[in-house]
Amino acid sequence: MKRMIPFLFALLLLTGCGGNTADGSYQQITQEEAKERMDNQEVIVLDVREQDEYDSGHIPGAVLLPAGTIDEDTAAEVIPEKDSTVLVYCRSGNRSKTASSILAELGYTNIYEFGGINTWPYETEP
Repeated sequence: MKRMIPFLFALLLLTGCGGNTADGSYQQITQEEAKERMDNQEVIVLDVREQDEYDSGHIPGAVLLPAGTIDEDTAAEVIPEKDSTVLVYCRSGNRSKTASSILAELGYTNIYEFGGINTWPYETEP
């Protein structure tokens, strides 16, 4: 039983990382789900890489907000409504998770993280 406690604790922590945004978290979705939302809903596509990365290619219509610059003011400039649907990506999926957590902590309620552009199978633009 003592060996099960660390496992159960880790499982509990992992279950709290995604899912419901009502508790200040964000949802992780697939790139296919992100593309479907882009095609069928009004969304803000948020690229949280650096300027030079964005300039080398990004998802059409994406807005740049580097992960390291996100605070209440910079987020409000790009995402004026806290209930806007925001789809967040970076290069490989690490910074987008961090950025999504920060946005959720700032009170944004519809944050969807979908990984990195390095595996994005759809169109990009310079």
